[in-house]
Amino acid sequence: MEELVIRDADVVDGSGDHSYRADVVVDGGRIVSIVKEAADAGCQRPKARRELDAEGLVLAPGFIDMHAHSDLALLRDPDHSAKAAQGVTLEVLGQDGLSYAPVDDRTLGEVRRAIAGWNGPGDDVDFDWRSVGEYLDRLDRGIAVNAAYLIPQGTVRALAVGWEDRRATPEELDRMRQLVAEGMEQGAVGMSSGLTYTPGMYAEDAELTELCRVVASYGGYYCPHHRSYGAGALQAYEEMVALTREADCPLHLAHATMNFGVNEGRAPELLSLLDGALDAGADITLDTYPYTPGCTTLVALLPGWASEGGPEEVLRRLADDGTAERIRHHMEVTGSDGCHGVPVEWETIEISGVGDPALGEYVGRTVLESARVRGESPWVVARELLLKDRLAPTILQHVGHEENVRAIMRHRVHTGGSDGILQGAKPHPRAYGTFPHYLGHYARELGVLSLEECVAHLTSRPAARLRLPDRGLVREGYKADLVLFDPRTVAAGSTFAEPRTLPTGIPHVLVDGRFVIEDGRRTDVLAGRAVRRTPR
Repeated sequence: MEELVIRDADVVDGSGDHSYRADVVVDGGRIVSIVKEAADAGCQRPKARRELDAEGLVLAPGFIDMHAHSDLALLRDPDHSAKAAQGVTLEVLGQDGLSYAPVDDRTLGEVRRAIAGWNGPGDDVDFDWRSVGEYLDRLDRGIAVNAAYLIPQGTVRALAVGWEDRRATPEELDRMRQLVAEGMEQGAVGMSSGLTYTPGMYAEDAELTELCRVVASYGGYYCPHHRSYGAGALQAYEEMVALTREADCPLHLAHATMNFGVNEGRAPELLSLLDGALDAGADITLDTYPYTPGCTTLVALLPGWASEGGPEEVLRRLADDGTAERIRHHMEVTGSDGCHGVPVEWETIEISGVGDPALGEYVGRTVLESARVRGESPWVVARELLLKDRLAPTILQHVGHEENVRAIMRHRVHTGGSDGILQGAKPHPRAYGTFPHYLGHYARELGVLSLEECVAHLTSRPAARLRLPDRGLVREGYKADLVLFDPRTVAAGSTFAEPRTLPTGIPHVLVDGRFVIEDGRRTDVLAGRAVRRTPR
């Protein structure tokens, strides 16, 4: 007898088609049968050792977070309710060109310092890996939800070239090609870049194109955080489209937004660009989060030249009065590349987390607010905070536009990604609320997407981009990564005031056919594993 039957569910199967009522049988981690309209048809109803009454609940494929920053959180926090409680059953890690494999002892320490604001310092993690394959093996020991991995181009460049702003030598480019090939062979699904972060931003298009050729040869995709989401946003999108067409590599645009005042109302221009490329044969997808503010680190706003050489060099430059004044001028007057070519508006920069608890007074305030309290200029406050907290502060950046968010999420190649940073006393609520916010606010309340469309955006579309042949749909033979939610009550509990509040209306989540959320509570099940690239 099979393990579980989910009885009388309203199945929204991820295809975008209308829902249907069915009994769904799970055994051995897979969906073994789907009996539609069983109760009304008068036929023999399936039986199992356990029955779950799903009356009034929607059964959908587990949600796929196409842009996650849980690289260390999955290892240090077995609970991981931030994602599991949302119905997320698969996260894509290694984002924005910086993560923890492949590394050597030198670059591991550098990367840990550089992205402490995203993932914490990692003092509570045993870094017993160096290669991509070893990191995936570490995930295979058991995690809350499944995870796939993108090779981080910035980390690769740090390993082969260093943190200098210069062109790679032919030998260094060969080394980077080799590192990317090894990572793909070991199971990565593609490559990411952070082209407003060092050292990835120092790569020229020709270098990126060569690495994308390697990725494409293994059936992977390129996922860039491109060079501007502000003053040069459209040109940056065009650059990525042209680059990947040249490399014949599929393109997935990370957190594809149009931000800052210069881009208000300009989402249709982006979508027209993408439609033209798609109609011409380009292979493009994108992800977004359903909120207007962004989230990153405070140090990321600095001009690229100020970050050359790595974190210790940044601190040295900030400590020097003359160099610090140059940094201020680039940020406040000319517009630094780290702030997307737009002069920083300190009233939009809210401190969301610090590494040193003694600096907690800054959290929840904009830099401008703290400056007024202290009777100092915003730059003096920001500089002091970066130095005292050794580059660890994270920020919310209130620079988005609601009409752009809604327009982009309607697009035919859109998928969902939280971009969720779990660090800090007051993280962005998207880390805990992205997927129920899509379902509750944008589908049920606003009708921007139908429920069936919304589920497809969060399940089958990302599964197709990841080339996963047995995930993303409720189908016989598919993996039993499933979520049951109440379409009338599903909602994000997280807010900007209380960002770690868990969602409502998602009572059950299964990974590999096992309950990780049951009756609204996290179980002790660690059914997640690394999801490796499917060979061509």
